[in-house]
Amino acid sequence: MRYSIFTLAAQTLRGHRGWKPVWRDANPRPEYDVIIVGGGGHGLATAYYLASQHGLSNIVVLEKGHIGSGNVGRNTTIIRSNYLLPGNTPFYELSMKLWEGLEQDINYNAMVSQRGVLNLYHSDAQRDAYARRGNAMRLAGADAELLDREQVRAMLPFLDYDNARFPIQGGLLQKRGGSVRHDAVAWGYARAADRCGVDIVQNCEVTGLTIDADGIHGVETSRGPIRARKVALAVAGSSSRLAAMAGLRLPIESHVLQAFVSEGLKPLIDTVVTFGAGHFYVSQSDKGGLVFGGDIDGYNSYAQRGNLPVIEDVMESGMALWPGLGRIRVLRHWGGIMDMSMDGSPIIDHTPVHGLYLNAGWCYGGFKATPASGWCFAHLIARDQSHPVAAAYRLDRFATGHVIDEKGAGAQPNLH
Repeated sequence: MRYSIFTLAAQTLRGHRGWKPVWRDANPRPEYDVIIVGGGGHGLATAYYLASQHGLSNIVVLEKGHIGSGNVGRNTTIIRSNYLLPGNTPFYELSMKLWEGLEQDINYNAMVSQRGVLNLYHSDAQRDAYARRGNAMRLAGADAELLDREQVRAMLPFLDYDNARFPIQGGLLQKRGGSVRHDAVAWGYARAADRCGVDIVQNCEVTGLTIDADGIHGVETSRGPIRARKVALAVAGSSSRLAAMAGLRLPIESHVLQAFVSEGLKPLIDTVVTFGAGHFYVSQSDKGGLVFGGDIDGYNSYAQRGNLPVIEDVMESGMALWPGLGRIRVLRHWGGIMDMSMDGSPIIDHTPVHGLYLNAGWCYGGFKATPASGWCFAHLIARDQSHPVAAAYRLDRFATGHVIDEKGAGAQPNLH
């Protein structure tokens, strides 16, 4: 079924009794050309682009839970391409362009809202750093605008400008940035991949990898063995556990990142704002809740839940930026498992095991990268060569010294 105004009108006349499931809940077959482990945004996008751009259809996506139960449904929904380094900027700008055409491409309302992303600065040094980043963005084809204090005040008059510990001096604005409905991204890519013939198998955990001297030949799962010539891992915070099944030790650590939603409010903030003097970011959902977050919890974990010290830290940063938040009640919070790489940038590459491919190390940037990650990972799997905009995301860069240290924080994942 193709969604359109005409389909909606027809279903309205039929009492909405003719809608079909968004995708098939398939049973695994004994053999495929490509197995994608991980039914999150990256895995589903990879399957869709493998089918739609490279003509492959004998593909299966294996998800140990249900579609949308991982990080794709546990994030703060922000999209942007405001990066500095050459290894990152072209990739995230490709992702932004794919976001802009996503809904027409997959025929699904992902609620892409280009409401803008504003990074605040609080010192002369930070202003100069943002000016440098904005110039790098514009050289790479992305949009950027450096605002002064009064321009920011005109946009967001309710922030603390005069009595703050860290007075706001201005901000770097990317108008094309914004937010996307996270679960709609998962459902939309799942539906689009299914329409291309991809099997999506839920509640199917990978328990082992079938490997010999010639490479990988398939996987062992909770629903039986499945053979394939190529296996692609896109499992975010579980990457190290899956890689260990192949005898690989990855340069990543798994940490918890918490996100929060407030009670529903009338329209209040129409852009995404980040605090330059601490790690805090906030936007407002279409349901009215303020969606916000901050730092990772800082300890290694595979649990999708966080602890109280980071909750306190996030609330303190929010209050420093926007004192009015103190009158708002937090409705719920949740945790996702971040695969934090040593330089804060991702990995899209072959592994030393022939036929085994890796998509990992997304740190804080996984959701915004979803379309480009799928696009470039599909290119790698289909052609056995890196896409030009993802060529720097090599697994061996930590051995060769070609790191992409966007924040200049060094080899400390908890700082990225």
